[in-house]
Amino acid sequence: MRKLLSALVYTSLMLGAIVRPALAAPEGIEDLLTREMRKLQVLDAPKALDTSLEWVDVDGSAVSLDDYAGKWVVLNFWAVWCAPCREEMPTLAALQQDRAGADFAVVTLASGPNAPEKVAQFLEEEDAATLPQYRDPKSAQARAAAVFGLPVTLLVDPEGREVARLVGGADWNAPEAHAVYDAFLAEDGG
Repeated sequence: MRKLLSALVYTSLMLGAIVRPALAAPEGIEDLLTREMRKLQVLDAPKALDTSLEWVDVDGSAVSLDDYAGKWVVLNFWAVWCAPCREEMPTLAALQQDRAGADFAVVTLASGPNAPEKVAQFLEEEDAATLPQYRDPKSAQARAAAVFGLPVTLLVDPEGREVARLVGGADWNAPEAHAVYDAFLAEDGG
């Protein structure tokens, strides 16, 4: 019996070594992590996010990551008091203008107690008023995603899983950022 159990365990371990979980990173992604994207941390395997946590939009309606199912999402956590957020917000607005569509979305989520009028004012001042004015007043999504500072931006796959994360500010509309998006979308068959 002991030999049979050992054989089963050994066989299971061997099969586990052969059958790998789906990888998050497209082949050759490391070569694309230059300039603005050098701080991007690409995960070895997609990480599930709680897509059902509700945020508040400008009208007070509930919105969640579930509303973006089937799309690649650049999910940016920010706050009105965040200086680096001011620098990157126009680049997120430009990215939205360049890429948003059926398979790609830019979602900005003001995390913490950000007053709606201050969110609108901030985005207007930074030429980013076209971005979503979503708020996560109690930072529920940020906590669930292990976001402990701002800004933090996640690249979320169409199944609502995190595949990459960048802590700090970046130019999200830079050519090297587009190269990263293109690599993930090509890997996904998009």
